[in-house]
Amino acid sequence: MEIKMKNKSNSSEATQLCPVDYAFKRIGGKYKARILWYLNIKTVLRYGELSRTLPDITTKMLTQTLRELEDDKLITRKMYHEVPPKVEYSLSETGLELIPFIKHLHNWGKKQIEKESLAACQADCGID
Repeated sequence: MEIKMKNKSNSSEATQLCPVDYAFKRIGGKYKARILWYLNIKTVLRYGELSRTLPDITTKMLTQTLRELEDDKLITRKMYHEVPPKVEYSLSETGLELIPFIKHLHNWGKKQIEKESLAACQADCGID
């Protein structure tokens, strides 16, 4: 991986590539990690199944996000030449490597939601 340094005294366009930034550019955003998570749970999903799994995503955004995940080699797209066309999405080996981290984020988020719910309930009940 090439690391480029940005020097303020030098008008170079080069910047330092941070591994955290690199990772979040690939899985960041509202839908990417969720798509990877659902593909891990279901193994293989068709476009319509993904659309129903993520009811808050538009058709345009789902298509764009799937293309980005495929370009980043995090998912694989298998197209069957039949009528009507059938396309299936699954995790690639690289995508599978991310699942333990997404699972950790899932567990952390679940724990935080439970804490916030408990705190809100206690506040509603007048308990400090």
